[in-house]
Amino acid sequence: MAMSGSFNDNCRLPNRIEEARRAPEKGPAILFFSGGTALRQLSRELIHYSHNSIHVITTFDSGGSSAELRRAFGMPAVGDLRNRLLALADRSPSGNAEVRRLAAHRFDLHKEPRALQSELERLGAGRDPLMADIPTPMRDEISAYFERFRQLMPADFNLRGASLGNLLITGAWLHFDRRIEPALQAVSRLLKARGTVLPILDAHLELAAELEDGTRLHNQRELTGKETRSIASPVKRVWLTGDTTTLEPAATRISAELEERIAGADLVCYPMGSFYSSVVANLLPGGVCRAVAAAPCPKVYIPNLGADPESLGMGLAGAVQRLLRYLELGLDPGSGPDRLLNFVLIDASRGAYPEPLGLEELDSLGIRVVDAPLVTSSSAPLLDEKRLVEWLISLC
Repeated sequence: MAMSGSFNDNCRLPNRIEEARRAPEKGPAILFFSGGTALRQLSRELIHYSHNSIHVITTFDSGGSSAELRRAFGMPAVGDLRNRLLALADRSPSGNAEVRRLAAHRFDLHKEPRALQSELERLGAGRDPLMADIPTPMRDEISAYFERFRQLMPADFNLRGASLGNLLITGAWLHFDRRIEPALQAVSRLLKARGTVLPILDAHLELAAELEDGTRLHNQRELTGKETRSIASPVKRVWLTGDTTTLEPAATRISAELEERIAGADLVCYPMGSFYSSVVANLLPGGVCRAVAAAPCPKVYIPNLGADPESLGMGLAGAVQRLLRYLELGLDPGSGPDRLLNFVLIDASRGAYPEPLGLEELDSLGIRVVDAPLVTSSSAPLLDEKRLVEWLISLC
C-alpha cells in the first residue's frame, strides 16, 4: 500500500533539504545505477543540493560515437560517461564553460575526412578556435589528450559526427595506459564536475539478451530499439558477454573502489531509464549485489513513466520483481529483499505507469511505496527534477 500523508510530512524533512541547498559540498552521497540520458536533468538539479553524488554508469553501449571508438580501441563505451560528466559540470560563473562547450561539441557529419583530420590536428596542437579561451595549463593538458588520440587513431577511423568529449576521454584513457577511472578523474577535474562518475566495469563487453520467443540479441543496440526496430517479445534474461558469436557469459568483478563507494553511500537509487540497458546491466557484474546487500543505507527504485520498449509485458510490480531477481543473483538463497530494496517512489495520481501497478504485491514483499507529488503542471508528463531530488534527500 502507498504510504500516508503523515509519512509525507515526516519524510520531507525541510531542514535537511535546506541544509543541503546551503552547503551542497556537504550534501548526501546518493549513488545511482544508471546509464544513458534519463538522469541528465536530474543531475543538473542535484548539484545544487550535493557535490557528493556517485553515478555508476553502464559501459556497454554499442551505438553512436561510442561504437566507433569501441571498434577502434576495444574499450568500454564512454558516451554515457561523458553525458553524465557534462550534466554534473559546474555551471556557476567559476565553472569551466569553455571546457563544457568543447566537450559537448561534435564534428560535422558532412565534412570530408581530411578536413576533420585537420580539425583534430588543430585540437592536438591547442590551436583550434574551440580552445582559444581555455586558459593554460588546462589547454595544454586537453591538447595533449587530443594529440594522444590522434597519434593512435586507426587510419580508417570515422570522425564524422564524433563527440569531442568522447575523443577527450579516449585520449585520456590512452594517456593513462588504457585505464578508464584515472581518465574520468582527469576529465571530471577539467569540467569541475560536482559529483563522481564511475564505470561499472573497465572492460570491453556487450550486453546480450534472450527474449521469451527464443530470439537472442547480441548487443545493447539490438535491445534498446533506438537504432533498430523495438523488440517484439518480452525479455527473458540478460547477461554480459565478451564474445558476440557464442554469447558465452563473461566472468566479471567490480573494482574495490566501487565496492567501497557502494558501502559508504547514504542512499542507493535504481532510477528511471531503460530498464535493462541502463539499470539491470549495472547489477550483472560480480560483487555488485553483495555490496548493495551489505550497504546499511536505504535503497529506492524510481520506475519509468510512460512506455519503455525494454519493459515490454511488465507492469510496475513486475518490474520491481524482475529488479529483485537480478539483485538476488550471487546472494545466499533466501536473502530477503529488505537488504536490496526498501522504497518505490511514485506519483500514482499524476504519473502514467505501466499497468498493472500491483501495489499490494509490493506491500507483501515488505517494500514501502512512497506516493509523492512528483509530477507538476510544468513537468508533466515527466517527473519534476527538483521535487524528485528533494524526496531522494529526504529518504537518505
